[in-house]
Amino acid sequence: MEQRSRDAVRTTVDTIACEVPVALHYNDVPFAVLMATPCDLADLTLGFSLSEAIIETGDAWQLDGIKEEIEGFVVNMRIPAERAARLAQRSRPLPGYGGCGICGSASIEDVMRMPVEVSSQLSVDETSLHRALDALHRQQPLNAETGATHAAGFANARGELLLVREDVGRHNALDKLIGGLHGNNIPTGDGFAITTSRASYELAMKSAQVGIPLLAAISAPTTLAIALAQSTGLGLVGFARDAQCVVYAHPQRLRRSTP
Repeated sequence: MEQRSRDAVRTTVDTIACEVPVALHYNDVPFAVLMATPCDLADLTLGFSLSEAIIETGDAWQLDGIKEEIEGFVVNMRIPAERAARLAQRSRPLPGYGGCGICGSASIEDVMRMPVEVSSQLSVDETSLHRALDALHRQQPLNAETGATHAAGFANARGELLLVREDVGRHNALDKLIGGLHGNNIPTGDGFAITTSRASYELAMKSAQVGIPLLAAISAPTTLAIALAQSTGLGLVGFARDAQCVVYAHPQRLRRSTP
């Protein structure tokens, strides 16, 4: 590539983030194509299946195989027959692009579904939130190399970062995180999620769907994200950076730090 400045042009080598189509097949039937970074694909597909309410528990999901093709990857999964029958009613004929977690949904009802209320009573101290955010900045190897990926992390109530996943898509990073939590038997109600993006509607929906009690983002939330968080009991925090934050829903989830 050419690196240009006002005074010079020089040729250099750069590391570029990978983005490829990942086709999701349930019981041999194609359902969706995600544009994603091709790592942690088992976590991505399990997390997607849980956060999109395709299945209720990870026990209802089985990975049949991941096949690499010239154009991308095909992930084959098995789910219970009754779940597959319901899924057939949720046609998703278009791809889900890297910047959007709900692109391709066929109806408003598919997009605007309401998760169950978050049952966890967890609240955390602000110090724990900022401790986890500081740790997240140091655990993004893909972004350190490319400058083009999002990260989602999960921390316990003390702010100890337990798991991090990266992807070019913010929703994919969260789905990878959700899948990783279930794969590592980490209860979603015992900690909180942090993300290096804005707090969009689909991130709030996915978090609430799997029982995460608090979602914090380094950028702003949207109106739909706030409304969903308020109605489901999800604590929603935006602009979480530089030892500051703004609480938009359920402030009892985030306790003020004592001097």
